[in-house]
Formats: sequence, structure tokens, C-alpha cells
Amino acid sequence: MALISLAQGLAHAQQNGYALGAFNVLDTHFLRALYQAAERQRSPFIISIAEVHFKYVSLEHLVAAVRTEAALHAIPVVLHLDHGLHFEAVMQAIRLGFTSVMFDGSTLSYEENVRQTREVVKMCHALGVSVEAELGAVGGDEGGALFGEADSDKFTDPAQAADFVHSTGIDCLAVAIGNAHGKYKGEPKLDFDRLAAIRSTAGIPLVLHGGSGISDADFRRAVSLGINKINFYTGMSQAALGAIEAQIVQRDARYDAFAELLMAVERDIANVVAQQMQVFGSAGRA
Repeated sequence: MALISLAQGLAHAQQNGYALGAFNVLDTHFLRALYQAAERQRSPFIISIAEVHFKYVSLEHLVAAVRTEAALHAIPVVLHLDHGLHFEAVMQAIRLGFTSVMFDGSTLSYEENVRQTREVVKMCHALGVSVEAELGAVGGDEGGALFGEADSDKFTDPAQAADFVHSTGIDCLAVAIGNAHGKYKGEPKLDFDRLAAIRSTAGIPLVLHGGSGISDADFRRAVSLGINKINFYTGMSQAALGAIEAQIVQRDARYDAFAELLMAVERDIANVVAQQMQVFGSAGRA
């Protein structure tokens, strides 16, 4: 089916009390794994391509593959730019047909984050493209560091969230409540009281970044408190690496050993994603 906008997907998620999983792809093996999981679970989902990963992919070819795969399945899917840090990346995504973008101005001053996000929203909404933004700063390094931890000084301010949403017109808000990119140092401790307050003041769907490593119980509680989009990538990457390590240990001299390795990567990514779709509550919602 045709790709849908993030706003469309989030509206259904809000109405039905679940979260859309946003899963990053680097190539067609990741892409096929996502669709295997989605077909197994009958789950809508979000295909994310991060600006920091542009250097690893042929973006035009990958987007063409996304569109081809989407046409083969009756699954609602969003094509989303993850952590767009520059206007150039946002423009490139729009030109290629992304149906949603995240403009990440979290490193800017509050005033500059508002100003730049507002401009992105104005441009994207005119073209039917949804916009996610971030207020506060999610812990860790989205650019590749393995371990991350949250900084409570950079948690999202519920009162400020209301002004930010009103001033920018965004479709959803990424929050910092103890979540972090990459693998967590120790056990994640999410500030659920803060999340409930943000939901009350912001009044729009909320996004949880740094999903890999959060417990199933905490995911479900977060969804019940207004999280309707969950970013999940490190767990997929770790599953892929585990599959590669296992195949190398078991490898023999067959000419198709590398092809079998790639199939193992797809299988293990699909299994991890299918499990998360169940936890997020999106299974059976397609």
C-alpha cells in the first residue's frame, strides 16, 4: 500500500492505545526483516533513516526499495527522517518522498530551537509531511557511541513543552525523561511523573527515543502515559552482530556461506522487531 504520514499513523495509535515502532534501516536486509516482522504480527510501523547514516547508504536507492517493498504489502508504513540535524537533510528527505521528518534542534538554545522548528513545520505541512521535534536532550550519542546515559538537567520541562508545541505546530514531541540512545549504563530509570505531566501540557503524541534496553513493563507503562512512537535501533544492530558472530563460528567452505550469513541477519532482526511490536501494542493493528 502507499506510505502514510506520521500524523495519520499516530492518530490511529492514539485512538487505539499503542505505540508505533520506529526502526532504522541501513540496507534492504534490514528492510526485508522489518516487513517479515510486520507481516507476522500484522503491525503498522515506521521505517526510519537517520541523517547520521546517510554516509553508509545510497539514499535514493534505499528509498526506491522502500517504495517497492511497501507496494507489495497491505501494511500501513511511515517513511521517516530520523534526527535531521540540518535543513539540507530535511529538504533531501522531502524531495525523495519521505512522509515524515524529525528536525532535531535539541542542541540549540530554546529560542533557536523554536524558530528553526517552526520554519521546518511551515515548509513540511504545506507538502503534507509530518514533523517531530525534540525538547530537552535525550541521553547518549545518536551518532554511534555504544553506551549512553541520561542527564537529568536536560530532561524535558512540562511547562516549556506546552509553549514549544504551541509555538511550533509540530505533530509529535520527542521527550527526555531518563531515556538514552545506545545501550544503557545500568538500569534505565524513566521519570513517569514527568511523562504524565508532559502529556497533560503538550496535548500531542509523544515519542520515546533510546528504546533498546528499556524493560517491557516500562515500555507498556510509557505507552499508557502518552508515548505513541518508540525508536528502536541498537537492539536490531546487536541482533545482527550476534547473527554474524554465530555464522562465522559455524561457517564452512560452502560457496553460499556469506549469503546464509545475510539470511541469518534478516532472521534475527525480524525476531527482535516482532517481539517489540508485541510489547509496543501494535501487533494486530494493521
